[in-house]
Amino acid sequence: MPIKRGDVVLFIGDSITDAKRDKNKPDHLGSGYALMAAAQFASLYPELGVTFLNRGISGNRVIDLLGRWQEDCIDLKPDWVSIYIGINDCWRRYDRGDPTSAEEFAAGYRRLLEWTARELEAGLILIEPFVLPVPEDRRAWREDLDPKIHAVRSLAHEFGANYAALDGLFAQACAEAPAAYWAQDGVHPTPAGHARIAQAWLRAMGVPV
Repeated sequence: MPIKRGDVVLFIGDSITDAKRDKNKPDHLGSGYALMAAAQFASLYPELGVTFLNRGISGNRVIDLLGRWQEDCIDLKPDWVSIYIGINDCWRRYDRGDPTSAEEFAAGYRRLLEWTARELEAGLILIEPFVLPVPEDRRAWREDLDPKIHAVRSLAHEFGANYAALDGLFAQACAEAPAAYWAQDGVHPTPAGHARIAQAWLRAMGVPV
């Protein structure tokens, strides 16, 4: 289990990470997977005194993370950086006609990882985005999202990051319960969906679930 005594773990990303956190409280973790993963970890390893931080912001894309990476990542000096980004880079193509190509997405993501490696001696945890067919028009998003998922997987391998593979996980989960049980709009997880993400995150970090 790679997290050590006194480590600082940073969760950063979009609304799925944000999960309605109180931005006036720097230590607030929101109500989603970040809180669930941190709580489970803390219950198992209270003696380690690990600090968990959440800097998710709803609506963010890779370009938004680049704009705030110094303040919301580097300046916090985390020992672990957990990144969950990508669904809005897909979604904006369909709701606003503002696409991010797979190449642009990968290049921006790479800049984040290179920046982190240059400034910090931090471990990385990358979480891949997913989408479920709720409503049915989400099925068409696969054309845009799949290359972005592949880019995240490739970058995780290149940078030696721990990896949480959510797309297949939720495809499997939909054999257990309808897609809306896990994400009512195909994107934002329900509490059960957030719990599955938290479990995947903990497994990726070598924590028994």
